[in-house]
Amino acid sequence: MGGATESEPEKIKLKDACLILTNNPMVAETLSERFVIEFLPWASDREVLCRARDRVHLGHRLLTAPLAGSVKPWETPYRSVMISSQALSQVDYFSLVNMEQALAAINPTKKSLQTGESVDDRDFQLVDLSLIESALPSLEIAGPI
Repeated sequence: MGGATESEPEKIKLKDACLILTNNPMVAETLSERFVIEFLPWASDREVLCRARDRVHLGHRLLTAPLAGSVKPWETPYRSVMISSQALSQVDYFSLVNMEQALAAINPTKKSLQTGESVDDRDFQLVDLSLIESALPSLEIAGPI
């Protein structure tokens, strides 16, 4: 019949409710039609987390774990974090604690891995993409934030 499906309005609401901060071109390309993406191609993994933490200080809520999966922070140059697109009138304590713990886990003195065109680089991108995608079913079930 060509009409909109029941899930399309929910996807639109979810897109309006979420923002993905990422330095991963694969995440930016793959999810840009479903979510608002702030693509930070120049950023290190730590800088992505700092940007997310700064947004949490402004009242945004953390929607995905900043250090998701079993990938150790110093093993990959890519990081993607989903936060609420709308800021609350106050700081969400849970989000702030999680962001600060994630930043503490990534030692600021460590040398960030460089991004590039290697096979390993594509593998790191794919792992980061699959981690953010693994959170999507829970967000879609929970509905708009």
